Amino acid sequence: MDNERNQRRFESVFSKKVRAGKRRTYFFDVRKTKGEDFYLTLTESTRKFNGEGYERHKIFLYKEDFNRFIEGLEETINYIKTELMPDYDYDEYARRHEEYEREDDDTEDMEEAAEIETKDNKAGLESEDDISW
Repeated sequence: MDNERNQRRFESVFSKKVRAGKRRTYFFDVRKTKGEDFYLTLTESTRKFNGEGYERHKIFLYKEDFNRFIEGLEETINYIKTELMPDYDYDEYARRHEEYEREDDDTEDMEEAAEIETKDNKAGLESEDDISW
């Protein structure tokens, strides 16, 4: 019973996954407290170079800090974009990510089509065998 209650306590009410390249993913999870309150966990998950598991880093962000956090984040990002690296193409990674997603989708589509074709071929062989009797 206690384990079930703890499990519910850590369930996400809302979750958003953001892929950032091949090795890094960010998770934004809204979680519920025992007192019916909500908070945000920001998780960076990075696949280890040896391919054995992931390294995770978490930040817990509570509602009283949301506005200050967003203001600080926006100010910092804008400083980098306007003062430190104004000529950098910040959309480059978005375009690369879209290409990666398209390639990944195409690969999945091809694998699915091959799987369907294999099933159809097996079904065809079985029906031919049935007809020949």
